[in-house]
Amino acid sequence: MMTETFIKKKMFLAGKWVSRDKEMNVHNPHDNSIIATVPAANEDDVLFAIEEAKDGQTIAAAIPVHERMAIIHRAADWISENKEIYAKVIALEGSKTIREARKEVRRCVETLRISAEEARRIYGETIQFDQMPGSENRVGYYYRFPVGIITAITPFNDPLNLVAHKIGPAIAAGNAIIVKPAPTTPLSALLLAEAFDRAGLPPKVLSIITGFTNDMGEALITHPAIRMISFTGGLATGEAIMKKAGLKKMSMELGSNSPVIVLKDADLELAVESSVSGAFWAAGQNCLGVQRIYAQEEIYDEFVDRFVTLTKQYRVGDKLSEETDMGPMISENEAKRVENWVTEAVQKGATLLCGGIRNGAYYEPTVLINVPANCKIAKDEVFGPVVSIFKVADLDTAIREANQVPFGLQAGIFTREVDKAFSAIYKLEVGGVMINDSSDYRIDAMPFGGVKGSGIGREGIAFALQEMTEPKVVCFRLLT
Repeated sequence: MMTETFIKKKMFLAGKWVSRDKEMNVHNPHDNSIIATVPAANEDDVLFAIEEAKDGQTIAAAIPVHERMAIIHRAADWISENKEIYAKVIALEGSKTIREARKEVRRCVETLRISAEEARRIYGETIQFDQMPGSENRVGYYYRFPVGIITAITPFNDPLNLVAHKIGPAIAAGNAIIVKPAPTTPLSALLLAEAFDRAGLPPKVLSIITGFTNDMGEALITHPAIRMISFTGGLATGEAIMKKAGLKKMSMELGSNSPVIVLKDADLELAVESSVSGAFWAAGQNCLGVQRIYAQEEIYDEFVDRFVTLTKQYRVGDKLSEETDMGPMISENEAKRVENWVTEAVQKGATLLCGGIRNGAYYEPTVLINVPANCKIAKDEVFGPVVSIFKVADLDTAIREANQVPFGLQAGIFTREVDKAFSAIYKLEVGGVMINDSSDYRIDAMPFGGVKGSGIGREGIAFALQEMTEPKVVCFRLLT
């Protein structure tokens, strides 16, 4: 991989770009080389951001809707005009190949443009108060107002677009927002702040706080001025946040172990291509990634053969190469964790068909069959390039097995039979069912979130706007 110029970045604190004596290194997972440093914020920085955001929420709420829209569109324009810079940063600091990173940049632009358009659709409704006897002389309505200050905590796997999914609707709704990006991938979030700074977002509305979690204290979670926490990450961390936060609104997009069902009437070529992509996109570090596949016994052998054949064709290596299909995991430690999970599964009886080889932070695309239920990889979120394929007799068996995990984000099913598709829709315990697509299909306008251990609330811009606003009822008692 080509050598990159080492850079120092400032963080965006209440509308100002600031440095700190203590810094944090940002590494390229390819070889663990340092590509940048960013300030390591402390607890005082967090408290300052919150105090400034108290003014910021008033400023944001007072911005007319047309100007909110204009600011967000200008930020999207800037990103679009500099899309290759943004894509290269995503690829360098994270796991994505340059082709995957370009797609994320395009999605970020779309996310922001949707946010701008949804700002005009924050509606209320009139209420028929005379439905209640004695209230014939009352009329009224409700409207939605901003929650105030939002803390957003974002993961490494989509370091630009998932931050946009917090900032875009927050600004569209008239809130102030403080973002803590993943320590491993802060550069993309800072580039997003640069876009909003150039777009004319008033000071104090947005902060991007970089650094080590342990240095920042817990004010971003516990401070009473924070009225909402929007978190994307693991189940254990999400549960810990909810226990500490107190009385606040919560949006929790947590883990998954996504299933795909392939029935005997499926288009096998489509099912294989979609599921391989869904399993190994971003080195499998995707909450929607295909982790379990249930193939009906009549087509099981053919499906497995085709899946393994296509998997073996995946090109793993240089993230900046146009030819590369999959890059490294986010760190060598994460690759070692996945290696240990696969080893455990094999020791307990699973059969390794391909992959299972680690080289530093790189872990080859891996396919397992005969995976027993009593190993981590069967129940937990692997968050790596590993897929397990199971043979099932029929749809009911597949659905029953698919539901036997503590998660429920999205699922996919491949079938030509509408009645079977609808049976899966109604019976799968998930927040979304993709028909003739893998579990990882998503557009940024749709409601996104899950059930069980996969979270609380929904993202997707229109739905995030509902989470980031509150209804206020107004009633007039008429005096004539």
